[in-house]
Amino acid sequence: MNNTEIYHDNDIFLEDYKKMNKSFKIFVYPHKPDDPFANVLLPVNFDPKGHYASELYFKKALVNSHFITKDPNGADLFYMPFSIADMRHDPRIGPEGLQDFIKDYIFNISHKYPYWNRTGGADHFYVACHSIGRIAMDKAVEAKENSIQVVCSSSYFVTGYFPHKDVSMPQIWPKEQDPKKLVSSKRNQLAFFAGQVNSPVRAALLKHWINDTEIFAHFGRLETDDGEEQLRSKFCLHVKGFEVNTARVTDALHYGCVPVILANHYDLPFADILNWKSFSVVVHYMDIPVLKKILQGISLEEYSWLQSNVLKVRQHFKWNVPPVDYDAFYMAMYELWLRRSAVRVRLSASPEYI
Repeated sequence: MNNTEIYHDNDIFLEDYKKMNKSFKIFVYPHKPDDPFANVLLPVNFDPKGHYASELYFKKALVNSHFITKDPNGADLFYMPFSIADMRHDPRIGPEGLQDFIKDYIFNISHKYPYWNRTGGADHFYVACHSIGRIAMDKAVEAKENSIQVVCSSSYFVTGYFPHKDVSMPQIWPKEQDPKKLVSSKRNQLAFFAGQVNSPVRAALLKHWINDTEIFAHFGRLETDDGEEQLRSKFCLHVKGFEVNTARVTDALHYGCVPVILANHYDLPFADILNWKSFSVVVHYMDIPVLKKILQGISLEEYSWLQSNVLKVRQHFKWNVPPVDYDAFYMAMYELWLRRSAVRVRLSASPEYI
């Protein structure tokens, strides 16, 4: 495959995307506004903010989309709409009660509805952007092994995440508008990073590059807007912290900066569709001491097509209200469509279920 192409196969993607958009159907387990836990089960009525906004944007977009069906027998997949992010902050649940809540939730839907039991939950999915979602299913083993997890913390080195069954979703810090100097910005700084020292990888970056004049490595929060630093940098470093994922990858794309991925075992978002080698540079932890040499070794021609492709893929890493074709919502839906079951068992549903 030509590494200048942003899609693994552009023709197949566009053809399948049309099929997905036309025929893909999701059944959402229904909950009423007076449900005691409506705050964690129903979509929010505002535009989400913060580190874990992707989880809430997805739910809000899905329930208002043409992908929804009220006929479970016509559904390709079933969505369990609990929000991990909201459960964390609900004093009735909290991090300690999250596993029991989900275990009880699955028990209830599997006894009220026939759909879970026919596949063992293999055609069910949930969405979680906080890393605590990784342990959410620990008391619901069947769900952990069978159900599709749409998560931001997508490390194939960690127990509980299964590439090709589960879906890697980008962690996106929503931005209100595009940078004014996105195309015209003069990128005279080689590389940029800012963040806490909360992992051995970041400690190694600090050790080697904190005083460098071409790699701007700032540890802690910048007093000024780091968007300006990203606009004037050729490369923006995504360095593993507590987890493999942060919003730095999508921030880099937002500012037209070529991402450098320093996060071993990160199952990169939308990797079934996108050729990450065409718009990013993946570096192993062991190569941190020679990071500058690697980046300086990228020719002007290679950098030119990397950065050009960054501008092309930006659309796939944005949440829009309402969603627009090929944005983060539609890309996540396409990843789910790829995982739909090839065989469905039709059951007659009682009207009370619908």
